[in-house]
Amino acid sequence: MPHSIQSHLRLRILHDQHIAFGPGKAELLEAIQRTGSISQAAKSMNMSYRRAWQLVDTMNQCFASALVETQTGGTHGGGAIVSPLGQQILQSFRAIEHLAQQSIQHQLAQIGQHLKD
Repeated sequence: MPHSIQSHLRLRILHDQHIAFGPGKAELLEAIQRTGSISQAAKSMNMSYRRAWQLVDTMNQCFASALVETQTGGTHGGGAIVSPLGQQILQSFRAIEHLAQQSIQHQLAQIGQHLKD
């Protein structure tokens, strides 16, 4: 019987010494899209607000324009949105992840044939 084998690829896009984008930042952008807030996105990911803000800041510093745009609090509180560029980067990153996963399936199956029972 063939073995069940899984892989876990972690693609990171580097800019100088910084991770400009990767799986964690993609998840954070998706959470910001869902919640409309860096704070709420962080909570939904069990991440500190400080860490989420650091990730957003790194992304915004690495790209030509901000991936996340923030509004300061007022009577209705602040908020955050994923910019059109942020949406484009997120979509491209997810497409790259999917293509990478597809491209290794044959070789992964070959490795799986040699795993112990």
